[in-house]
Amino acid sequence: MGFALSDMQLTSSAFAAGGAIPSKHTGEGEDVSPALSWSNAPEGTKAFAVICHDPDAPLVSPGGTYGFVHWVLYNIPASVTSLSEGCTEYTAGKNDFGKAGYGGPMPPNGHGKHHYYFWVLALNDDTELEPGLTLWELLQRIEPKVIGMNRLVGTYQRD
Repeated sequence: MGFALSDMQLTSSAFAAGGAIPSKHTGEGEDVSPALSWSNAPEGTKAFAVICHDPDAPLVSPGGTYGFVHWVLYNIPASVTSLSEGCTEYTAGKNDFGKAGYGGPMPPNGHGKHHYYFWVLALNDDTELEPGLTLWELLQRIEPKVIGMNRLVGTYQRD
């Protein structure tokens, strides 16, 4: 696995870094993805991918993966620097709800505060990938092509 240090910045108009994700963007609300925007992509960027993962979810899969994947989105052109709220553009992968597209935070009742890592990955290759890839399949395919990345972490807790 390679490192992809960069000066990229990822922000959302829906929540601040380390802040609570509004219920609108969760399984208890409208379940729409938050607006995201990024800047300072590395030179040579040809495409982006966006993912959302909850490492606090108490799940370990047979393949050694952990946590819960809420969103896998890719084939995003290098000219794009933001995703609107409820984005349905580009290519959706499969989340751990077993569906394509975004599935918002919904931690188990009484499990405390979970941290949701929204990542943007800059790629030096814009080869079109087929729909429906899981996070782990996507990462296996793009890992050698990632030239920059950064994250925005939000939190959510159910009572």
